[in-house]
Formats: sequence, C-alpha cells, structure tokens
Amino acid sequence: MPATYTLLKYLHVGCVALSGAGFMLRGAWMMRASPMLARRWVRIAPHVVDTVLLASAIALAILIGQYPLAHGWLTAKVLGLVAYIALGSIALRRGHTRRVRIAAFCAALLVFAYIVAVAMTKSVLPYVG
Repeated sequence: MPATYTLLKYLHVGCVALSGAGFMLRGAWMMRASPMLARRWVRIAPHVVDTVLLASAIALAILIGQYPLAHGWLTAKVLGLVAYIALGSIALRRGHTRRVRIAAFCAALLVFAYIVAVAMTKSVLPYVG
C-alpha cells in the first residue's frame, strides 16, 4: 500500500483510540457527576477528534474504493456509528435519569467495540466463525 494509505490508516486508528478513551473518561465523569464535564475543552476536544476521525474514514474509503451500501462491512460500521452517536448523546446529555445515562453509556461502549471489531475483520459478524 502507498504511504498515503498507511498515514491515513494510522491517523484514523489514532483518532479511534482518542475518541474511545475520551468517551470512556467523559462517561466516568458523568457517573461521578464531575464538574469536569462542564469545562470548555472537554466539550470541544471530542468534536475536533471526531471530525478528523470522520475525514480520515472518508479519505480511506475513497482511497481503497470501498463504500457504504456497496460493501457490507462499511455499511455495518456506518450504522454502528449512528447507533454509537445516539447512545453517546443519551449517555452524556439527553438521558433524563442517571440510570438511563449509565445504560446508554454501557450500550455505546458495546457498539464501539462492535465497530472496531468490524473494522479489524471487515466482517458484518466479526464474532462469528
């Protein structure tokens, strides 16, 4: 693979790690009702990381010529991403009770793990077979 692909892949994987770690940290703060969640950098940094993550994902898809709806594993990742965003929003902002927020947080982590597994195996059912 060309150097461009390798650099994009490392950028993408690095952003995945940062995004996941940041979400776990913010989830821990949510469960502890920490005032850290109100800090400006805590509200802005995830958007920066996730924008770079999405841009690198789009660039990689174009570079390798595989697209959602045409390739099942990419479709699964995109659908997983939509679920992850919705659950993350409930966990960190929109959940009306602590119990709902924690349940959404745990579900979001499971979806995150699924997305990573799909990416690593390029299979819609990464845990089968």
